[in-house]
Amino acid sequence: MIDAKTLASRFPGDFTFGVATAAFQIEGASKADGRKPSIWDAFCNMPGRVYNRDNGDIACDHYNRLEQDLDLIKEMGVEAYRFSIAWPRIIPDGTGPVNETGLDFYDRLVDGCKARGIKTFATLYHWDLPLLLAGDGGWTARSTAYAFQRYAKTVMSRLGDRLDAVATFNEPWCIVWLSHLYGIHAPGERNMQAALHAMHYMNLAHGLGVEAIRAEAPNVPVGLVLNAASVIPGSDSPTDLAAAERAHQFHNGAFFDPVFKGEYPKEFVEALGDRMPVIEDGDLKLISQKLDWWGLNYYTPERVTDDAERKGDFPWTVKAPPASDVKTDIGWEIYAPGLKLLVEDLYRRYELPECYITENGACDNTGVVAGEVDDTMRLDYIGDHIDVVAALIKDGYPMRGYFAWSLMDNFEWAEGYRMRFGLVHVDYETQTRTVKRSGKWYRELAAQFPKGNHKPDQQLT
Repeated sequence: MIDAKTLASRFPGDFTFGVATAAFQIEGASKADGRKPSIWDAFCNMPGRVYNRDNGDIACDHYNRLEQDLDLIKEMGVEAYRFSIAWPRIIPDGTGPVNETGLDFYDRLVDGCKARGIKTFATLYHWDLPLLLAGDGGWTARSTAYAFQRYAKTVMSRLGDRLDAVATFNEPWCIVWLSHLYGIHAPGERNMQAALHAMHYMNLAHGLGVEAIRAEAPNVPVGLVLNAASVIPGSDSPTDLAAAERAHQFHNGAFFDPVFKGEYPKEFVEALGDRMPVIEDGDLKLISQKLDWWGLNYYTPERVTDDAERKGDFPWTVKAPPASDVKTDIGWEIYAPGLKLLVEDLYRRYELPECYITENGACDNTGVVAGEVDDTMRLDYIGDHIDVVAALIKDGYPMRGYFAWSLMDNFEWAEGYRMRFGLVHVDYETQTRTVKRSGKWYRELAAQFPKGNHKPDQQLT
């Protein structure tokens, strides 16, 4: 275990430590106060999609326990809270009337954070698309990008005067590939053409969202949260190195290139171009507006080798074996150096603004014993990855903050409630919160930093 005080001494005083959650995963109250279903509400009700047919109807009951949970965040000693806003609470049909009661909830959330000295990092979209938009094609329809623009404008008009930072989207990779190609997340599509349409229209929605945010709240730093893959070739052979480059284009370039270069990766487009949607004049200019910051979600590396038989589709890779058998309880390889390799590679490839680690953590299903949760694996995982962030800062990379995933155990998407990522244990029967050993360690780390010193720089030109 890394000593918290020793580790803290390696960070500048204005570094931000925070915790993160997402609306669908913790709020519950899925039918309360005007909220209508999202694609995830529907997905949970389909047999075979989510473990145990778990759903978000109650989750962590955060909607009804808001004040208690904000007190919990304050007690954790962190400076910032990253949360998402539920589109189905704000504009329940995706388009049409605005639900003022939904906005009132986020008013209370933001004001409650401010009253407790906690900075607010909001994410506008963390996967809960209003279900009615699915009838028009969801993210495979260009119209959804413009519905998102109006939603972003509505939220920022109401909350923009009090937010410290905002992100348009969380994890485009999951919205596109996991949800429209692999069928693992809602809406459960398994079609490359559908995924490519979702890719471009989500990227377009990001650009339209940036425009809307800056029109309504020009002083709020705006960014995008990406779960970039730390692609590691299985060997130094030319074929594996070429496979790793294709994997980068597929996993990362499909999102980084249009946002930070104003184009899609060449080999990617050449391989898949006949299935791409029409890219209209001005789309890429909108998508590539300069950002004030970006967020990186990292959990595990992506090891690849060349698929010599080319049985599948681009990027024609197969998974390489992990470097060791050390895994989290969800089965993901633990490899902290992968975070350093990834940040170095992305800053080598792109002109990127300052970075926040917006999610990082481990699934550790250790339970409560005599009122304590001794989640040593999670504690070591978080400590080792924060140590990597300190090394990146020493090397000159603009790392500005770290948000642990997650504040509390919650609905883990297709895994339901069987996988636990929280610093705080949640008993889903009683809703009792118990701070784990990792949470106590993280609280000790955060306590070393003065509050209120830093927010993302702005680069509006």
